[in-house]
Amino acid sequence: MNTCHYDKRMDFFYNQSNTQTEDDWTGTKLILLFCIGACCCLFVFLSNMLVIAAVVKNKRFHYPFYYLLANLAAADFFSGIAYVYLMFHTGPVSKTLTVHKWFLRQGLLDTSMSASLANLLIIAVERHISIVRMRIHSNLTKRRVTCLILLSWGVAIFMGAVPTLGWNCICDITTCSSLAPIYSRSYLTFWTVTNLAVFLIMVVAYIRIYMYVQWKTNVLSPHTTGSINRRRTPIKLMKTVMTVLGVFVVCWTPGMVLLLLDGLHCTSCGLQQVKRWFLILALVNSIMNPIIYSYKDEEMWRTFKSMICCFIYRGKRRSSRFPSTVHSTRSTDTSSYYLEDLANQMPPEKLP
Repeated sequence: MNTCHYDKRMDFFYNQSNTQTEDDWTGTKLILLFCIGACCCLFVFLSNMLVIAAVVKNKRFHYPFYYLLANLAAADFFSGIAYVYLMFHTGPVSKTLTVHKWFLRQGLLDTSMSASLANLLIIAVERHISIVRMRIHSNLTKRRVTCLILLSWGVAIFMGAVPTLGWNCICDITTCSSLAPIYSRSYLTFWTVTNLAVFLIMVVAYIRIYMYVQWKTNVLSPHTTGSINRRRTPIKLMKTVMTVLGVFVVCWTPGMVLLLLDGLHCTSCGLQQVKRWFLILALVNSIMNPIIYSYKDEEMWRTFKSMICCFIYRGKRRSSRFPSTVHSTRSTDTSSYYLEDLANQMPPEKLP
């Protein structure tokens, strides 16, 4: 009969799996690591809070697509929390952790990744609904969007808690992995294969949607009125989403492959030497998303600048001018023109 080791500290499991814990991370190297990590996490917090605030503040963003974009920013914000917790519970400290604290550390990381993945799937559904009708935004109600957001977080929390609920190797240490010494190799294999399969499905789905949008736009362009820029707005939004998805896949796939090799018990793959760099690459994903939003969406960038200026000069009572700054500025962004025309065509009771 197998013996469970819930009362052991993590050094027991690290020794059993021959896992390195970076005991040499002391002194200057540790301080430098903390400084870089703190700066990155601070940027993740501030930039993603800015995205959420922009969606709330600017009424031109009160549509399902931007609500889901704000939820993706919330997932990135949560990942910042996970990385802060990791910074204070990694290196030599890892061996002193209890089993429950280690589960919490890894569960936060798994939940943040799963939340981003689930949200990208929901955005794919929302884009498909809108593109089929050749609209810039779908007709999903706020109630349905809220339910989808809650569903994404429910799935993410569940996926992050699966090892804690029993799929681990605490009672059978012979099945423990190397990179995650209390995760069973079977769970790592299942988790990584599932995520990589979803990555592939999403990439194919987004490419098909983009090709459909481009084809539909080219077919309808000779028969529709309005500016060329306005007719190309669906393509611009799809490019933004595909850029976000591409960065997500590039940042997370190496780590997934690394965990898959660990789950397959590859002892000669040199996993320990590269694991920290792949973890940093995953953090870059949360840093890049707000930059993509501001670069690809001119209205979002203008809202960012207005909010930053409002914050800087609020002592001079300029914050009261923010609403007029956002709504009176003539936008050259194609999505803004489209939303204005769409709002004028909608019945009063459906206006946001």
